[in-house]
Amino acid sequence: MLSLPESHILVGGRWVASSTGATLDVYDPATSERIASVGSAGPEDVDRAVREAAAAQYEWARTSPSDRGRVLREWAALVARDSETLAETEARDVGKPLSDARRNVWIAHDMLVYFAGMADKVTGSTLPSRLESSFGFTLAEPHGVCALVTAWNVPALLMMAEAAPALAAGNALVIKPSETAPLVVLALAALAVEAGLPGGLISVLTGYGAEAGSPLVRHPMVDHVSFVGSTATGRAVMRDAAESLVPVKLELGGKSPNIVFADADLDNAVPLLADSILENSGQNCNAGSRLLVHADIAEEVTARLAAQFDSVKIGHWHEDLDLGPVATAAQRLKIERHVEQALAHGARLVTGGGRPDGGHYERGFFVTPVLLDRVTSDMAIVQNEVFGPVLTVQSFHDTAEAVDLANSTQFGLQTGIWTRDVSRAMRVVREVRSGQVSVNESSNVGVIGLPFNVTKASGFNSGGGYTAMREYTSEKAVSMRLSSW
Repeated sequence: MLSLPESHILVGGRWVASSTGATLDVYDPATSERIASVGSAGPEDVDRAVREAAAAQYEWARTSPSDRGRVLREWAALVARDSETLAETEARDVGKPLSDARRNVWIAHDMLVYFAGMADKVTGSTLPSRLESSFGFTLAEPHGVCALVTAWNVPALLMMAEAAPALAAGNALVIKPSETAPLVVLALAALAVEAGLPGGLISVLTGYGAEAGSPLVRHPMVDHVSFVGSTATGRAVMRDAAESLVPVKLELGGKSPNIVFADADLDNAVPLLADSILENSGQNCNAGSRLLVHADIAEEVTARLAAQFDSVKIGHWHEDLDLGPVATAAQRLKIERHVEQALAHGARLVTGGGRPDGGHYERGFFVTPVLLDRVTSDMAIVQNEVFGPVLTVQSFHDTAEAVDLANSTQFGLQTGIWTRDVSRAMRVVREVRSGQVSVNESSNVGVIGLPFNVTKASGFNSGGGYTAMREYTSEKAVSMRLSSW
């Protein structure tokens, strides 16, 4: 792992002790061992970071966009240089296999390169005039100080999806990472400073929500808020941001369905369906946690998935196997309670659900992947985001029923459609209420600049996509009366 100063926070690009004097221990979820101690920020740290950000942002916004892009490209070069140690830091902090963390770090790197190239391509519009003496145009201007509160599951990627466009557009950043996995965020921010990002433009305030997160969102000098996390916390963030009436973007929970029609290519689909719920131990907001499968093939698909789940190899991050632990003991207990409740209400456990045997697993937060069928849409395990390697199976008989099942939760993040019939796929694309749809694949990483759109209780956000620069700028409308010749 990267070496970071113990018990410190990063304010204005400098390592300092927190004003509270308190620290926050970070643990390896595979062993329960303490791996680092960081500072625990409080309201005084928030105020200092925001004020430094506001002072630095004025000059940064007036810096040539080409020069801003050059700093971000240098940052990307340093991320590439340290990619392996960054990946090791995220893998151990979150508990994921090393290869998963490597992929996340390189996605973060590629986002940084992408938005470095976008820095000098933010434009306004010229508009038609009713009168010869009138001229109108718009300017895209940075918000100012942007507060970013991030989740713990893919911290490098989630940070960069917001930090890169925010800085490219001319904003300053104050980041409050999750207390569960803050280390790679601190490391990435330190690399930004090494790359030449001017002082004050980036701060990372590790700590808890009540002491650091809420004061940051409520600070009167914050001009924009971005939050990634649970739907319940997202609602609280909106309430806090309402105090200052600042724009908010939210990337929240999901309960993403995969709809498998009878004509689907199962040899292609089944491994990807398994990956969509097993990646990062199911701790992704877009995890494919609901399988909706045509009744004619439901038994076959369930059997194939059970075999795949049973073959999963579980271990510590450095073993780089298929599945690591979940992030915390509380998260594992939540998973187990959801499964117990579903079984009590008539669900059938096809496979999984226990804790792996052996001393190798004794101190970690491991759980075997769970496959449940005979579930109904009114069950909590179908309606709520479990955030673990838990897949429920429901069957349908026609397209209309499949769409109704897909739309039957409060969430609207990702939907997968598996069919050889292009016309059917397009009809379903139009009918599902989902910010993102994939056809015969389980992720969108193959498309450059595709927005991470969400809807319903999953929030409102385009994180990391081609529209992200618009989210980090505000449009100023300008009209001019021209003098006569």
